[in-house]
Formats: sequence, C-alpha cells, structure tokens
Amino acid sequence: MRCPFCQNEDTQVKDSRPTEDKASIRRRRYCPGCGARFTTFERVQLRELTIIKKSGRRVPFSRDKLERSLDIALRKRPVEPDKVERLASSIVRRLESMGESELASEQIGMLVMEGLETLDKVAYVRYASVYRNFREASDFERFLGKMVGPNHDYEDDH
Repeated sequence: MRCPFCQNEDTQVKDSRPTEDKASIRRRRYCPGCGARFTTFERVQLRELTIIKKSGRRVPFSRDKLERSLDIALRKRPVEPDKVERLASSIVRRLESMGESELASEQIGMLVMEGLETLDKVAYVRYASVYRNFREASDFERFLGKMVGPNHDYEDDH
C-alpha cells in the first residue's frame, strides 16, 4: 500500500481488525519512509460494476462517490457514522447482488432514496431535491405533500 503522504510503496501493517459491521477490515499502517501513520479499509468486492449515466456514458462504480453523496445529504444531521457506513454497505451489497455488471445511475439513486427515507427525513428531502432536480419551491411542496400524505396535519406533530 502506497503512503498517502510521501508515496513510498513500502508501508507496514501494524494492526488489523474487522469493522463493527464485519463487512471490512480496518488496517493501521506505518510508513518507514516518512514515519506517517494512516488507516486503510479492505472490503470484499463481488464484481466490477459499471454505471450507465443518463448521458449514456459508462463509468466505474465508486463507493467513495456513494459515501460522499450520503455525507452531503446528512451534513449536520444527528446520524451516527456507523449507520451511514451500514447504509453504504447495504446499497453496495444490493447493487452487487443484482447480478448485472452494468447498472443505470437511476438504480443507485433509488436505493439511496430508500435508505435515506428510513434513516433521516431531512437528508431524504435534501437528496431528493438534487436527484429529482427541484427548480422551485413548488417542487418541494409537491414532494413533501406526497411524503406526509393528504390526511396528515403537520401541526399535530409539533
């Protein structure tokens, strides 16, 4: 593993342990070149996934991009990091178990929406506003109206 600080390719593993959800291995590493310490995570990858964008362009699936999307939607929300990690792992497992090596970007978006809806409603609305390309306040009103339903009185909740 290359050192992220000095690019030395000869780093040493000092400690390995499974993550809380047992889906990956956390490794503490040391670089003898610069003395830096850093952490890596090793995960099982069942298959290489290619994402087909709306434009038709094909790009490799990136778990990091998925995690960044979740982090943006959940910014400043009271959600524990391990729940976000479990959601990301769950989405990746579902994608890999679909049996397809090429998936439409919309499939990922729908899985993220499903997961955020149960995890945090504010993050769900934030993600939906970008995913569904809300352009004006009325877009939010329609979406929120569908979320709470016609017989729901918002005042009763507060």
